Amino acid sequence: MVDARNAVELTQALIRCASVTPEEGGALRLIETILADAGFKTHWLRFSAEGTPDVDNLYARYGTGHPYLLFAGHTDVVPVGDEAQWTVPPFSGEMRDGKIYGRGATDMKGGVAASLAAALRFIDAHPDFSGSIGFLLTGDEEGPAINGTVKVLEWMAQKGERFDHCILGEPTNPERLGDMIKIGRRGSLTGHVTVHGKQGHVAYPHLADNPIPGLMRLVQGVLVTPLDSGTSHFGASNLEFTTVDVGNRASNVIPNEARATFNIRFNDLWTPETLEAEIRKRFDEAAGNSIRYEARFDPTNAIAFMTEPGPFVAKMVAAIEEMTGSKPALSTTGGTSDARFICRYGPVIEFGLTGKTMHQIDEHAEAAELVALANIYEGVITRYFAS
Repeated sequence: MVDARNAVELTQALIRCASVTPEEGGALRLIETILADAGFKTHWLRFSAEGTPDVDNLYARYGTGHPYLLFAGHTDVVPVGDEAQWTVPPFSGEMRDGKIYGRGATDMKGGVAASLAAALRFIDAHPDFSGSIGFLLTGDEEGPAINGTVKVLEWMAQKGERFDHCILGEPTNPERLGDMIKIGRRGSLTGHVTVHGKQGHVAYPHLADNPIPGLMRLVQGVLVTPLDSGTSHFGASNLEFTTVDVGNRASNVIPNEARATFNIRFNDLWTPETLEAEIRKRFDEAAGNSIRYEARFDPTNAIAFMTEPGPFVAKMVAAIEEMTGSKPALSTTGGTSDARFICRYGPVIEFGLTGKTMHQIDEHAEAAELVALANIYEGVITRYFAS
């Protein structure tokens, strides 16, 4: 038996479920049982797509009215790596010196447990509150992110399940609990450029066409001018080349092609479409009539988004200040998360544990932080439905 209103105990129980993506591992089944016993209407959702593993997801809702506050998260975790390097078994949930160890402790079974504990405590105290509390939990965040949150959201829309605001419990704090709320995220666009030449002997360059200088011109052409200087809530967009390759192992052969891959993290001045058009324009200008090249962009990208600071964000800030004494920064930094899907359906913010050990050997969460996070979530829920 697990005391689901105790965030520490529930975190330990979830860690003991070996839910390495895409395996469910029993974590979602445990949560489903807990929520069903508390009066939530639960839906077990399995989605699949060609070439990807089947993924289990859970959607649950208490109440039918509005306002509707949705908590989102994932119970899948990354592989443990070299288990021999762990000082405790990675799926033990062992407590040492006030820290709970195990894969997923911070990313993000601790955040899930804290939100569950907070919601259950609030419902115990206010069983007839006006509105709804829900949970969208996936097993596909650390994987391809194809059969998880994005498909649950589509299913919700088809069923008329419309939330008003969402809290995603990813680990957002860089140093200590209360440092940072993510009110948005930068977009991500990945592209590939190939310059075509003509293979030949290095001793007879007039009979060949070396593509490498052309690729260097394209790289320089796209980087020479900054994309922008940032906005009020976002830093400047940045383009980084991540691979350059000619596939050539011979020192006396001019290669036939030169290829490069790049990724752009961009702010709300751009969309993937406008940014792609800008990069193609810069390539064309650099190429002129002398460089034969082609560029392609990956179809799956993330848009830049932001939840404007307002009453909803203010409730989270107030709950954090009350619990920690710190006023959190409102940030759009970091990588992508499932918020990139959620934002298409309603306002979403992210706040969770300190993320110093996520994905690392001996990943752990402070027990005191888990207690405080559950109290913060409960404070947000109370403020949310009080108004």
